[in-house]
Amino acid sequence: MIRAATVHDIAEIRAMIRELADYERAVEQARATEEQLREALFGEHPAAYALIAEDDDNGRTVGFALWFPRFSTWTGTRGMHLEDLYVRPDARGAGHGKNLLASLAALCLKNGYERFEWWVLAWNEPTIAFYKSLGVELLDEWKVCRLSGDPLGELAAQAPDSGASAA
Repeated sequence: MIRAATVHDIAEIRAMIRELADYERAVEQARATEEQLREALFGEHPAAYALIAEDDDNGRTVGFALWFPRFSTWTGTRGMHLEDLYVRPDARGAGHGKNLLASLAALCLKNGYERFEWWVLAWNEPTIAFYKSLGVELLDEWKVCRLSGDPLGELAAQAPDSGASAA
């Protein structure tokens, strides 16, 4: 079963985020707290949304998908960015990942989103093969850019004092 996450799922979502980070060889980077996730998903102005995959036989949480809306200046429409998709190893192969992606695709169509995009690590061949089996197009010509830590602060310090605020 696929359902919308509730505030009662926060601890399980955090646990799965850490499991995913461990699989992706970056567990030390998964620092989000339960309180941060609660605010991000269920606060006054949610930053993201999540779906939960449960085992139909026992109701156990076996996976999740966390996403947020994005906007394309080229199409003039919103789209969906999938931040995390994770199915626990002992539940893989039972269709939970495909059901999560299909549910997200249905949300895209329901909301008029023209694009559904996410990233995948280049070394994650099993996942890439799974995505390709669904007809996913891998955009090799694009590179992900990230600015964080000291370089982010250094660039921010160069911002002109215009008084403008983006948020």
